[in-house]
Amino acid sequence: MSEVTGMGRAVSMRRAWRLGWRVAGLTLLAGALPAAADPAAGPAPAATAGWAQARQLILVVTPDWNADHGSLQTFVRDGQGWRAAGLAAPVTIGHAGAAWGRGLQPEAGEGPRKREGDGRSPAGVFRLGIAFGYAAGATTAMPYRALTAGDYCIDVSGSPLYNRIVDAAKVGEAAVKGSTEPMRRDLHVHGDQRYKLGFVIAHNADARAQAGSCIFGHLWKSPHDATTGCTAMAEATMRALLAWLRPDEQPVFVLLPRQAYARLAASWQLPRLAAP
Repeated sequence: MSEVTGMGRAVSMRRAWRLGWRVAGLTLLAGALPAAADPAAGPAPAATAGWAQARQLILVVTPDWNADHGSLQTFVRDGQGWRAAGLAAPVTIGHAGAAWGRGLQPEAGEGPRKREGDGRSPAGVFRLGIAFGYAAGATTAMPYRALTAGDYCIDVSGSPLYNRIVDAAKVGEAAVKGSTEPMRRDLHVHGDQRYKLGFVIAHNADARAQAGSCIFGHLWKSPHDATTGCTAMAEATMRALLAWLRPDEQPVFVLLPRQAYARLAASWQLPRLAAP
C-alpha cells in the first residue's frame, strides 16, 4: 500500500482520507465523502445538492461538444458566492470532445453520453479523488498515491475492478490482464510523462458497465495533443492546482461546453463567466 503524503492540515484528516481510499490494494475512483449539511446555510436547491458544500471549483469550458480543447479557471466560494481564485490556463480534453458523464449533476438534457472508449471527456460536476504521481510525494494537501510499476487503472468493463486503480502485486497479475492503463507510463510506455503528476476526476464512481473509466487530470504531451477522455494541462498548471486544492473545502471539477454552461450555470449555482 503506497504511503499517502502531502501537506494536510491535520494528521486525523489524512488518516480519514487514507482509510476512505485504500482497500485491499486498490484505490476507488470516487470523491471525498460528503460532509454533513450546514443547517445555517438552509436547504440546497435539488439541482445543486450534490455540491452545495463545495468551496473550491475547477472549471473547464470548451467551445462546443466536439472541441478537443478548452480553458481552465479556479474559483472559491464564500458567503458572497463564487469568485475567481486567480488561476487560468489552456487545457486539452478528449480527441472526440465531451459527453455527459456520471457525476453529481442531475439529468442535464441534450448532448452525447459518455461511453467506454468513445474518446470523449465526461461533462458535468464531479468530486475530486486522490492526487498521484511518479515521485514519492507532491506539494499538495490532497491524499497522494506514489505510483509503482504494478499500478494499473482497470478499463476492462467486465472486470470486478472496473474503474479502479489497483496494485497488481496485491490483486494479482490476472486481475490487470487486458487493462490499457498502466499508471507508471514512464516505465511501460516509452518514458511517457503524462502521469508524472495528476489527480482523479470521479466520473462513474459506482463503476457502471461501459459508462467510462480512468478519468484523470494529468500532464499534456503538448498543447496540441488531445487525450482519450481525460483533461490535460501544462506541468506548471498542475502543480499550481495541487498546491491550491484542500480536501476540507470539498473541491469539485466542472467541465461543460459553453452553450450548456450558459443554459445551466444559474440553476446549478456555478460562477458567472465573461462573454467570449
